[in-house]
Amino acid sequence: MPLRAEKLLSVAAIIFISLATTAYALDVPLNTNAHVYFSPMGGATEAIVAEIGRAKAEILIQAYSFTSKPIAEALVRAKKTGVNIAVILDKSNLSDQYSAVTFTANEGIPTYVDAIHNIAHNKVMIIDRETVITGSFNFTRSAEFENAENLLVIKSRELASAYIANWTLHRQHSEQYKVGGIFKPELKKQEINRTFRY
Repeated sequence: MPLRAEKLLSVAAIIFISLATTAYALDVPLNTNAHVYFSPMGGATEAIVAEIGRAKAEILIQAYSFTSKPIAEALVRAKKTGVNIAVILDKSNLSDQYSAVTFTANEGIPTYVDAIHNIAHNKVMIIDRETVITGSFNFTRSAEFENAENLLVIKSRELASAYIANWTLHRQHSEQYKVGGIFKPELKKQEINRTFRY
């Protein structure tokens, strides 16, 4: 039996969001609803795919690890409907056997690599400047089926604004990935065939 917790939570709290490279926290008072999912097999991937499917204008992504085929396919479908999508990935995606970096770039989705930090460990999607998806859940098959993870889907324009500001901050020091392109020396161009698992 799946350990799925899709409870509608009444969130009325102060969320402290650490904006890593600026060394400050932002208080965001919330009075909204949220959905929470717990892995393994708690429906987090399905929830992400559903939220992507509801996108009308924009999806901004920060991901440490991204190998989920259903999520990647949902992004491609959204792009085909005219949704603007941009992705920031950790530099480990350049050498991982399975990664979205080449796939998203090949699909015409602007894809950036954040190599400034030891690890760009975010797992975030901001959809239409209103929905924030976050938690420990990497966008991978393992996160759905094998790991103990959590995922929150929160509807809040105030929270989304804070995450957009952080996304923009990291975008400014990230380098756009181009298939066959030359990266900065510290990134070391990788020639790897990347494919997706489930």
